[in-house]
Amino acid sequence: MLFNSPEFLLFLPIVFGLYWFVVQRNLKAQNMLLVIASYVFYGWWDWRFLGLIAFSTLVDYLVGLQIESAQEKRAKKAWLGMSLLVNLGLLCYFKYSNFFIDSWVDAWASAGVTMHVSSLKVILPVGISFYTFQTLSYSIDIYRGNLKPTRGFINFAAFVSFFPQLVAGPIERASRLLPQIENKRVFKYEEGVAGLRLILWGMFKKVVVADTCAIYANDIFANYTEYSGPTLMLGAFYFTFQIYGDFSGYSDIAIGTAKLFGIQLMTNFKTPYFSRDIAEFWRRWHISLSQWLRDYLYVTLGGNRKGTVRTYFNLFATMLLGGLWHGAQWTFVIWGAIHGGMLTLERLAGKNSPHLH
Repeated sequence: MLFNSPEFLLFLPIVFGLYWFVVQRNLKAQNMLLVIASYVFYGWWDWRFLGLIAFSTLVDYLVGLQIESAQEKRAKKAWLGMSLLVNLGLLCYFKYSNFFIDSWVDAWASAGVTMHVSSLKVILPVGISFYTFQTLSYSIDIYRGNLKPTRGFINFAAFVSFFPQLVAGPIERASRLLPQIENKRVFKYEEGVAGLRLILWGMFKKVVVADTCAIYANDIFANYTEYSGPTLMLGAFYFTFQIYGDFSGYSDIAIGTAKLFGIQLMTNFKTPYFSRDIAEFWRRWHISLSQWLRDYLYVTLGGNRKGTVRTYFNLFATMLLGGLWHGAQWTFVIWGAIHGGMLTLERLAGKNSPHLH
């Protein structure tokens, strides 16, 4: 279900009414309603993938409990390994199967060898990159000792599937979102008004700005051989505002919708195009993803604790994999490499802005 669809305009007030006027006195019933509503929201696109998100939820719920109860470090690491294997395995299969197969065939073709391999007919589930990262961070935080697992399965299911941020973020941490789900919410008029304003602002950015710019950007890049250099630059300009309006607009709608249910989601964009350098840009653009990559990939690789050369390698590798996370195409890998290279050069030159958040 899309935010800018007639179905959502009917879905949201129904869920809101049930949430605050029917089950408001029972926290467990409220959370169950959130799970049901979230599964309806997600299943509206393709109900067959509901089993996938339910399986991922069950695995990480059980893994979290097992990591906490395990006495030995080795056992904790084994349970974490199961979470990584299941989540990253599903993500790689659904998102990257055809990419790896096609890349393998193309590599042999460049050497003059023809490989007769068929691509898999795999449909990419909407939002799998987002809820996979969200459930992984839960297991990793428990393993690191930064979080205690929840005993309430419904609470955990609501955390994983919370529909405002299910398919495109923000990527919330359990330490921030789970306590809000586990504790009683009280409707506040001011928060409701702020939420509606954010929804309207997000709709404006998505429908008016992004979708309008997309018309011109798509036409220019679809017929790039017919246009001059200045026109192609104009296409890049349109795409710049299209992608910002799309992503930040969706985040605003998600944050505003969550406010209607008494839940606060993190800010995901802070005027990124006013950044002074690439490092600052990534502290302002898709903040929840940038922080996830920093805390769970860059730090895991060693961060800046293993010498200068290793620091630059970790930084570059993080952005390279971050590019691949965005899409299963070599263009995204190259895009990640470019950003990783620029961040590395900025760090070498001491020109980034570490004091900004």
